[in-house]
Amino acid sequence: MTSESPSSDPLPRDTDPEPVPADSVGTAARGDAGTAQADLPPPAGEPAPSAPSLPSGPLMLHMPVDVRNLSLALLALFAGVALLHWASAVFIPIMLSLLLTTALRPAVEGLWRLRVPRWLGAGVLLISLVSGLAVAGWSLSDGAAQLVESLPVAAKKVRDNIRAGSSQTSALNTVQQAATQIEQAASENTAATPARRGVQRVIVERPPFNIRDYLWSGTMGLVSALGQLTVVVFLTYFALSSGNLFRNKLLRIAGSSLERRKITIHVLEDITHQIQRYLLVQVFTSVLVGVATGLAYWALGLQNAAVWGAVAAVLNLAPYIGSALVTGASALVAFLQFGTIDMALAIGGSSLLIHTIVGNLLTPWLTSRASSMSPVAVFVSVLVWGWLWGLWGLLLGIPVMMAVKAVCDRVEDLRPVGELLGD
Repeated sequence: MTSESPSSDPLPRDTDPEPVPADSVGTAARGDAGTAQADLPPPAGEPAPSAPSLPSGPLMLHMPVDVRNLSLALLALFAGVALLHWASAVFIPIMLSLLLTTALRPAVEGLWRLRVPRWLGAGVLLISLVSGLAVAGWSLSDGAAQLVESLPVAAKKVRDNIRAGSSQTSALNTVQQAATQIEQAASENTAATPARRGVQRVIVERPPFNIRDYLWSGTMGLVSALGQLTVVVFLTYFALSSGNLFRNKLLRIAGSSLERRKITIHVLEDITHQIQRYLLVQVFTSVLVGVATGLAYWALGLQNAAVWGAVAAVLNLAPYIGSALVTGASALVAFLQFGTIDMALAIGGSSLLIHTIVGNLLTPWLTSRASSMSPVAVFVSVLVWGWLWGLWGLLLGIPVMMAVKAVCDRVEDLRPVGELLGD
């Protein structure tokens, strides 16, 4: 019995040719034959095969659009916008109360953990907030009264400067004189034309400016604003003292399914966290505006620069309107103090520059980072809600859109809207 060594095999085992299936051989043969036939010219008398034709027009993307549902959605949107505008006196206090409740709820919950009842903690917080605002307004009332008393002096100085500047000969004065002469010639030509019989000439005279009318309308507006703020305070107190009552009601409304309740909790937490981050951004930017304004006014030599910084920080919470008030009032005070238009323009320009950088560049960027909304959506939201609700819309527009985005991200049919609002 003999044993063969591995070296005696004619071929190594790792180089043995693998068996090839018969069907693959046939396929390869058919493929080679097809390639060979494709390379051959067509027989005589038969037309050559034509290449596949491409569409001549532009490529179209076919999307199923239900015109009826789209029309109903647009009509519902327009009706909702009209309702928000018509019932703004009702919706604005409710939205302000929700915003204030979201901001103060962590403090009330912290006091509740320290064995302080919610009704007592909410009352203490609201009374402290209202008292602080009242004390701040009372402390600034003297400066406001001095500013009002100095308005006639400022008007007289502005009029004297304008007269002094208009007395100098310039190209603008020459053009103004030419325009006046042309207007006089046109009026003389019109007066020389005889009036037609039966036509009576009517002269419209403007009513004299009466400051009491504007003060009366402003007083009524102030009374209405105070009434709305009172409603906001009471709504906020009731919402804070009730604890998680409305949250539990929303969970019951969502249904008995565990998944639906979980989604509802995520939506409410997302809305709460985004609004709290937005309020932190507003506080940070207001402090930044106040510090920068105080330092700029101190460097330029304006009196009471620290007070102006505090006023700028508070009014920064009102977008655009607050910056305009600070710019105009500080420029007027600078004109009274220095007596030159150059310093007034320098003070007003520094305030305008600070508010432009912080309000139009830094604040939208920080808001988009805190709320996962794009800066374009933030800016458009401010414009739309400002047009809808005025000053209150400028303040409430971004939190409302944060809540809308949080809901759209959790609802399947509304996810495209959330994607448009997102960054």
